Amino acid sequence: MTTYFNYPPAELQEELKKIAQAIVAPGKGILAADESTSTIGKRFKDIGAENNEENRRQYRQLLFTTDKALADNISGVILFHESLYQKADDGTPFPVLLKQKGIIPGIKVDKGVVNLFGSEGETTTQGLDDLAERCAQYKKDGADFAKWRCVLKIGKNTPSYQSILENANVLARYASICQANRIVPIVEPEVLPDGEHDLDRAQKVTETVLAAVYKALNDHHVYLEGTLLKPNMVTAGQSCPTKYTPADVAKATVTAFQRTVPVAVPGVTFLSGGQSEEEASVHLDAINKYPGKKPWTLTFSYGRALQASVLRAWGGKAENVKAAQDELLKRAKANGDAALGKYVAGSVQGQAGDASLFIQNHAY
Repeated sequence: MTTYFNYPPAELQEELKKIAQAIVAPGKGILAADESTSTIGKRFKDIGAENNEENRRQYRQLLFTTDKALADNISGVILFHESLYQKADDGTPFPVLLKQKGIIPGIKVDKGVVNLFGSEGETTTQGLDDLAERCAQYKKDGADFAKWRCVLKIGKNTPSYQSILENANVLARYASICQANRIVPIVEPEVLPDGEHDLDRAQKVTETVLAAVYKALNDHHVYLEGTLLKPNMVTAGQSCPTKYTPADVAKATVTAFQRTVPVAVPGVTFLSGGQSEEEASVHLDAINKYPGKKPWTLTFSYGRALQASVLRAWGGKAENVKAAQDELLKRAKANGDAALGKYVAGSVQGQAGDASLFIQNHAY
């Protein structure tokens, strides 16, 4: 086995590192607005809005034309392919609109999960075949970072070695292709919250998965300073009879990262994983208050936990745009405070209240 490799050129290292560090600036995180056409359709159905391209454009425009104060807490937005090429009413392309606010545009580049043959209902993620060409084009069209989601399930026999290894290698290959095209890869190995498992099992599985991911990233010579991690928080399964405190979740999560995530990684941008808006803020706050060693920025990359109240306030009606934008500003500020360990539980009340946002076997 040889150990030949090339580090990326110094200019590329600098560009990738600068983007990654800007995304995880203190008190800032990511708005994940990359729902697929079918997923946004489910969200629209809940509020009685029709799922057509114009409504999708109007909704994303609502998000991206929110007061410039949004940039105080939102550093980046993950777009879906369609919305990367949409424009505001005045003709401004959405990526340009975001950059004018000081917000970095990103893009979801995976093509969804597919079943792993011979496994117990496990999956891998597709989309590598033409990824280099797509990344080159996305970079030209304004995207500076990307997201790729892999999914792992906790069960009696899962995640299997097959699933852990396959998803780790897929994430590593994706990350290397992104970096070759000057795009910062957000690496997302999501351990789903479905199941009855307790906190200890969730922690051990998360540690095993992350260890495999960082081994694969090393094997593929991925430049860690120019990446971000988007993991699940370590929480017990949705059906677990034991109820754990935010402090329990914080300890399990930080401990798992201390054992697996290299110091070179600039930041961790948590997914909300079906938690309610309030839970996602409270848990992020508890993680940042936890007294252990935390050499990475610990912040958010939320979709449902930033948009549930926004969607309810909007309801598909033009006259409600301002009210919906106010909900976004409130929740973004709550999460920005939580990323600094300064959120006061219950201090921000959204229209979605503390409603669970859990979706079983969430696929998007």
